[in-house]
Amino acid sequence: MAGGEEETKNKSFKLLWILDVTNIPCAREAILHGAGGSAVAGLLHFLATSRVRRSYNVGFAGFMLTTLGSWFYCRLNNAKMRVQQRIIQEGIKNKVAYEGTPLDPINKSGRETPSGPS
Repeated sequence: MAGGEEETKNKSFKLLWILDVTNIPCAREAILHGAGGSAVAGLLHFLATSRVRRSYNVGFAGFMLTTLGSWFYCRLNNAKMRVQQRIIQEGIKNKVAYEGTPLDPINKSGRETPSGPS
C-alpha cells in the first residue's frame, strides 16, 4: 500500500520540468485553454494567409494570450469565492454566538413574541 501512495504522489505533471501544474490553482485549465486557443488561432491564420512562419507566431501568441487570460479569470473567480466563503463563515459564527441573546439580529426585527394563533 505504501508503494502505491508514493506512485500517485510522483505522478505530477511538470511544465518545462519546473512548474508543477497539479499544485498551482487554475494552471491545468489555463494550459488546456491555451493549447486550444493556440491551435485555433494558428490554423485560422494559416487557412487565411497560407504563411507558415507567421501562422506559427500567431499560434504562439494565441497560446500566451489565452493561457494568461484564462488563468487570471480563474484566479479572480477563486478570490471572489474565497471572500464570499469568509463572509458566510463569519456570519455563521455570529449567528451561533448571538442566537438566543438580546443581540440576536433576528429578534431585533420588531417581533418579540412569536406569531401564531391566539
